[in-house]
Amino acid sequence: MIEIWRSLRRLPLWVQLWMMLWLVPVNMVSLFFLESSYGIWIAIAAIGGMALNLPVMVMAKGFSRLMALPHLLLWTPQVFLIAWILVQAERIALYESYLLILMITNIISLMFDFPDFYKWLKGARQTF
Repeated sequence: MIEIWRSLRRLPLWVQLWMMLWLVPVNMVSLFFLESSYGIWIAIAAIGGMALNLPVMVMAKGFSRLMALPHLLLWTPQVFLIAWILVQAERIALYESYLLILMITNIISLMFDFPDFYKWLKGARQTF
């Protein structure tokens, strides 16, 4: 665990702040909307995209570009599901406002994840 913590702390400060103060909390909020339309599926993708990184971190003994893969697999379809929900929404209430924030947040993350996973495929497999 100490190696994983040290790896996290070696990431640029803005990445640490992005993850700890925005990305993780915004995805965790999905747990408050389980009863909403597709809420369980949104939460499974939101939490799963993060939770599946735990084995990756343990195997790599830190943060690596392979951590992009769970995001790609779960957040990409989640973004499309959210867009579909929002297009069909008759009004923008609290849940829809949250979904919009979650979608934008995960699109930003995916903008980093796609290139990171490509770099990992091309051999950039070091731990940060």
